[in-house]
Amino acid sequence: MDASQKASYHAGEAKGQTQEKASQMMDKARDTVQSAQESMQETGQQMKAKAQGAAEAVKDTVGANK
Repeated sequence: MDASQKASYHAGEAKGQTQEKASQMMDKARDTVQSAQESMQETGQQMKAKAQGAAEAVKDTVGANK
């Protein structure tokens, strides 16, 4: 293998490593986004449950649930 072939090989190797790192970073970013979405959905459900509980408490207070 001459010098230019070696240089070309190493350049290809470096490109492959860079693409692999970028792919790993994208996977991590996707996981982070998915986790955040799940967390926000859970928070939304908790807030909805609290709001419904509060509405029931108000109804109880004013006698609307009787």
